[in-house]
Amino acid sequence: MKLCRFGEDRLGLVEDNMVRDVSAALDVIPSQRWPIAIGDPLITNFDAVLEKIKQIAGAAEALPLDEVQLQCPVTNPSKIMAAPANYRKHVEIDVKDPGLDHGFHAKTLEGVERPVEKFGLFLKSNSSVIGPSESIKRILPDRRTDYEAELTVIIGKTCRSVSRDEAMDYIAGYTVGLDMSVRGTEDRSFRKSLDTYSVFGPWIVTADEIPDPAALEIWLEKNGEPQQRSSVGAMTVDIPDLIAFASAHYTLHPGDLIMTGTPEGVGPVVAGDVIKVGCSGIGQMTIPVI
Repeated sequence: MKLCRFGEDRLGLVEDNMVRDVSAALDVIPSQRWPIAIGDPLITNFDAVLEKIKQIAGAAEALPLDEVQLQCPVTNPSKIMAAPANYRKHVEIDVKDPGLDHGFHAKTLEGVERPVEKFGLFLKSNSSVIGPSESIKRILPDRRTDYEAELTVIIGKTCRSVSRDEAMDYIAGYTVGLDMSVRGTEDRSFRKSLDTYSVFGPWIVTADEIPDPAALEIWLEKNGEPQQRSSVGAMTVDIPDLIAFASAHYTLHPGDLIMTGTPEGVGPVVAGDVIKVGCSGIGQMTIPVI
């Protein structure tokens, strides 16, 4: 299934160029009182919601996809984790750009075969999250800000210390991510956590629809010109290893997001630019920079 969040927090089932309003399926999510449980309620109750959608979808109102305002499909991740320098060509080409390197990135990564395992994951603030219908706001206009297209994994079940062999069983689905990054010498988590600097969408594609995420292709265009395109299979540390690595250090909760890294071709944006980013098997989204 392809599930979107649209309008005023409506739940949609995406079918071709239509969205079926299946918000009634949210009624199966138990109500909560303070303290609220950790995790995204939709993903925590994913199996029950999906079963309800199957029951009601046929009679649900259908709306044209191009007439709805798409929001970030995950509303309450406990954390957003991101994999640094996880594509070899990105390391070989992009980090040598003086505007990106700032005198230490290339030197730090020299000779490192699997940067994730040496430098760990970094976290992005939940307050940086927006969806496809919003705009990226350049917070520091005097600093270079770059786009980074990334396949994003949505964790489906609470887990800790998961093995590589078990890892794929803990995925609820996938979405497209756009990791916006201010360049500079500060810590990654600081430079990448500004408001609007984490874009996710256009919807969730459930894991059963993507049997082999390594076969997907991630891509990005700026102002209609191709900038990034790569097989997800070119990642240095693949998705099962990323989940195993993350869960060895953190408890993962339903709705947690793992941004799996960006391929070569990153570059700067200025106000007025339009970014189109997508992934085969998932979808695409267009976001203006203001």
